[in-house]
Amino acid sequence: MEYHGGRHLRPCTNGETAIPKPAKKSAAKKTAPPVRVPKRPTPVDRIPRVIDDPTLSDHLAIITRAVMQAGLSWAFIDARWDDYVRAFEGFEVARVAEYGELDVERLMQADGVIRSRSKIEGTIRNARALLEIEREFGSVRAYQTSFTDYDAIRRDTKTRFAYLGDLSTYYWLFRTGAPVPDLEEWMKGQERDHPRMREMVALAGQSAALTMRRC
Repeated sequence: MEYHGGRHLRPCTNGETAIPKPAKKSAAKKTAPPVRVPKRPTPVDRIPRVIDDPTLSDHLAIITRAVMQAGLSWAFIDARWDDYVRAFEGFEVARVAEYGELDVERLMQADGVIRSRSKIEGTIRNARALLEIEREFGSVRAYQTSFTDYDAIRRDTKTRFAYLGDLSTYYWLFRTGAPVPDLEEWMKGQERDHPRMREMVALAGQSAALTMRRC
């Protein structure tokens, strides 16, 4: 047996010397990004709540809010949310799905609505996607629970809906009472912490605990 560079080399059966392969490094364990503490916590009455039995309009409103607040502060959209509800006619899905160019122009000029043509058109597309889901699965809840895991539904929502990425998908599922991964596990896949999501999940946990104590 030869010795080379601090390693023993075993001879091959054909007379050549086999150099052992270097040991594979174990994959680094994923960790959540550092927790960010907001300078101004969201007032409890303004933290989004979970809707256990959402209507189709609730689904569109929640998806739209997730889409609109992406890249902006939650408080910025929250302060204008009543304007959104009025402008999109209560997020009546069948009505929004029929919006055309004139409606887009109206929304571009509506008070309080961010003038993003792409996100406005995306909301119309999302209304149509919800109607298609109802036709295909029978209900949005049946669609949400038809996947084997979160990653599967996250990949599907990315193709069905406009502007519905990982963060928006988690937000939508959580707020409509659908299954989602544990927040800390989900955070391990995020590049940065999301303190407003933590507030929302924490409040839901407190509400659930209070309900259990009352039972």
